[in-house]
Amino acid sequence: MLRFIVPVVFALTALPVAAQTEKEISCGHQSDVVAAVKQARLDGVKERDLPATLSADASWPEKYNNIIPLLAPAIYEKKRGDLKNEDLKSWWYEECLKLGQ
Repeated sequence: MLRFIVPVVFALTALPVAAQTEKEISCGHQSDVVAAVKQARLDGVKERDLPATLSADASWPEKYNNIIPLLAPAIYEKKRGDLKNEDLKSWWYEECLKLGQ
């Protein structure tokens, strides 16, 4: 009986770890998009060209391209000088991980 209980206990305790890993991966992709939008802004890419420019050589799954138009206005309204000093990627990642806790 014990040999059946031990695998069940391990499986049940591993579930939250697996879910956290998926969340960390998703937050990582989201923060990569944020960093790419920021860099495009610093490089002088026009906001209207942003989705096509970023999705051309994206390192994240295609579904994350959907957040580019949502993020762009907030990042593009900032002055470039102010934007250089902000670590938006780390900030986004930390805030993303906090959601749903």
